[in-house]
Amino acid sequence: MAEDLDNVIKQIAEGPESAEVDGVRVKQQPLPDIIDADKHLGSKKAGRNPVKAFTRVKIVSPGTV
Repeated sequence: MAEDLDNVIKQIAEGPESAEVDGVRVKQQPLPDIIDADKHLGSKKAGRNPVKAFTRVKIVSPGTV
């Protein structure tokens, strides 16, 4: 799914915002809206993975050497 969305973003960036042929007008979603949707879907997907909740972090207090 991520590859599909990457392809959609690439096509939108390369193509025109609107086009008109034989009186039929087509307008695409603005690119910033598509990018925001990609970020939202990515954060939703990352939130579903419970393994990501258990990450290792090394904490070093500033007073120790």
